[in-house]
Amino acid sequence: MQQLDGTIRSYPWGSRTMMARLQGRPCPTERPEAELWFGAHPMCPSTVAGRSLLEVIEEDPEGCLGSRVAERFGSSLPFLLKILAAEEPLSLQAHPSLEQAQEGFARENAAGIDLTAPQRNYRDANHKPELAVALTEFTAMAGFRPLAATRDLLRSLECPALERYIAMIDTEHATDAAEEESLRALLTTWITIPAGVREELLAAVMEAVERRGERGDWTDEVLRNIATLAERYPGDSGILGALLLNHVTLQPGEAIHLAAGQLHAYIHGLGVEIQANSDNVLRGGLTSKYVDVPELVRVLDFHSLENPRNTPELDEDHHRWTYQVPVPDFLLHRVPEAQDTLIDEDGPVIAMCTGGTVRLDNGAETVDLAPGEAAWIPAKDPAVRASGGGELFIATA
Repeated sequence: MQQLDGTIRSYPWGSRTMMARLQGRPCPTERPEAELWFGAHPMCPSTVAGRSLLEVIEEDPEGCLGSRVAERFGSSLPFLLKILAAEEPLSLQAHPSLEQAQEGFARENAAGIDLTAPQRNYRDANHKPELAVALTEFTAMAGFRPLAATRDLLRSLECPALERYIAMIDTEHATDAAEEESLRALLTTWITIPAGVREELLAAVMEAVERRGERGDWTDEVLRNIATLAERYPGDSGILGALLLNHVTLQPGEAIHLAAGQLHAYIHGLGVEIQANSDNVLRGGLTSKYVDVPELVRVLDFHSLENPRNTPELDEDHHRWTYQVPVPDFLLHRVPEAQDTLIDEDGPVIAMCTGGTVRLDNGAETVDLAPGEAAWIPAKDPAVRASGGGELFIATA
């Protein structure tokens, strides 16, 4: 067991205050701080006592990962843990399935596209399902809203320019295939129409939003977000795509889970994110980065997501919450007040403090964690007791 040193990534949508305040550093910071990575991704591995976690695991895969995890994932740590600080909305994006990632990575390698090239879609051959847990109030667009609700939202705008698109929504045939086809047709049309037509449509939509005003229901939050996006990204096709997505507001401890292919964008807030060990992102707008619409459409899952929330389960002792996900790559526990908390997994663990202080003790050594700090606990190590009363996240496979 040793302290794990992560790396802060600076992206334009990041915050100059959220991460620094969490860690007790002066703010505002010189650059926006978007993500703090703890893991062994080749593009940005964490370090243990000055050594890359990649090297540490490669030297002893079974000792670090445990036989169960090593048998399934080889010498790769299967998850990546992050603290995410979004001051502005992230790009409208989706992540590939494992099969799509393997094919896309091989295809771009064969085309000779450098791994660091801005037009690179696939930086590794892995999928990227993810779970985000709020540390502050956290807002996000997550998955396609059921079509009947989207039709009601668009009709409430009373916008003649939208009528031809509303007609594309098939709610008469209550089948997954009909809904999938409607969503595919509508989104594909919106993100591929000529720029001039798109700008006219967006202008009409924004006039309708302003004219409609608030109605005291769920649509108000959606349209306030659309208005904010239109100010920040005028003329961007991602604004139209955002009209189709669930708008979710999380309170601390609440979470959303996003599987491969689900369109989403985090909007604002500080949170913990755990995902499969990948950095593959297909973007469709709301960004100055590379956008590849055909590739995005190819990987999208056009089924609606009625409820993107992930409800954690509380253990018998009523002090540990577990966020179950339908993939083997990661599992996340949250302990609001670590006090004689046992960490005894048969796989690798990254334990991260997000509030107060936490002491980790395995009987032979101790590691003290402050907010924004983490420890690496290989599978071969003895069980660890956590104390100190701080908030602790425990990530494993």
